Amino acid sequence: MVERRSVRSAPVRGRRVLVRCDFNVPLTEGGEIADGRRIAEALPTLHHLQSEGAKTILISHLGRPGGRKDMRYSLRPVARRLSSLLGQPVPLAEDCVGVSALQAAARLSNGGVLLLENLRFHAGEEANDPGFSLELAQLAEIFVEEAFGTVHRAHASTVGVPKRLPAFAGLLVEREVRELSRLTDRVEHPYVAILGGAKVADKLPILEGLVGRADTLLLGGALAFPFLADRGAELGATPVEPGLTPELRSFWEKARQAGTRVELPVDWLIEIPGEKEAGACPADRVPPGAIARDIGPRTRDLFYSALTGSRTVFWNGPLGKAEDPRFAPGTREVLAGLGTLGGYHVCAGGDSAHLAQELGVDGAFQYVSTGGGAALEFVAGLELPGLAVIPPA
Repeated sequence: MVERRSVRSAPVRGRRVLVRCDFNVPLTEGGEIADGRRIAEALPTLHHLQSEGAKTILISHLGRPGGRKDMRYSLRPVARRLSSLLGQPVPLAEDCVGVSALQAAARLSNGGVLLLENLRFHAGEEANDPGFSLELAQLAEIFVEEAFGTVHRAHASTVGVPKRLPAFAGLLVEREVRELSRLTDRVEHPYVAILGGAKVADKLPILEGLVGRADTLLLGGALAFPFLADRGAELGATPVEPGLTPELRSFWEKARQAGTRVELPVDWLIEIPGEKEAGACPADRVPPGAIARDIGPRTRDLFYSALTGSRTVFWNGPLGKAEDPRFAPGTREVLAGLGTLGGYHVCAGGDSAHLAQELGVDGAFQYVSTGGGAALEFVAGLELPGLAVIPPA
């Protein structure tokens, strides 16, 4: 992977620096931060800019407000947390563009930090609208990409702005590229990828990118349902993403040609209508009305056996409905088993990292990436627009 120009080399003293952060943190029902890991991950870059005398302007999204101002997704809790962590007030501008943002940026002194309100209060962010990109770029003289979790999206703040300002990679992005490159440029084999979650149509191109790179793919969760259904499995009332037969056949052929081993669940823990406890059944014979919720004990043994002897492991996405204690054993026990094995283990994505922590198995990993989709696309060898726009070192 090409190294990108680093914030360490940016001439920031006395200059306004626009930093794209990933402060898309989970909130409680009361609007408090449930997990502040993503904020803490940005601190090395923010401390560097403070010490170098930059006027730091932070931008981020939070949630899915749909391109309109919805204060349930305000970054105010993030501003409070940043003020505490940095030991100085971090004001929140009422908007990320316009007069209020320009005036707040103009008031910054060297070493000062400002947070702008949610980027996604504007539809132009996700649409990569040139006018919105220009408004953001007018706030600063230098751009720093610190939000690795969004670099796979061609949005205004990740692609549009760095085309208009001198662009540099933040320290977090540097670390992500360095660590994840161990799964692309200098992989220790055998290499096993454990993949779960849903959105199969979106993940199939990524799975194909892993074919020939990973030696073994272990597929669980909703990701496995279309694969099994295509082979004639009876899945009861389990929701199955339809219309993927041509893509699935193409995937199987590529895996066969590359010699990549693909393992699917052989049994499930199931939810049976009217029953409080989880049931169990073979993976291809879910009873009518029942729903497959998690991999069963035989699958856990199968997956652990596939992991034994591995030197590199990449995990993204739960292997079932792990937030429900009845169905958590699949994900929990596979990852707990991984923790007993040697090698280099990577967990990808804030949701996956939070889940591993809740299940008490976060110690299984040597590196936890802040990017879910971004990490997946990176290790699959796909170009990430938000990285490609930063000049090489």
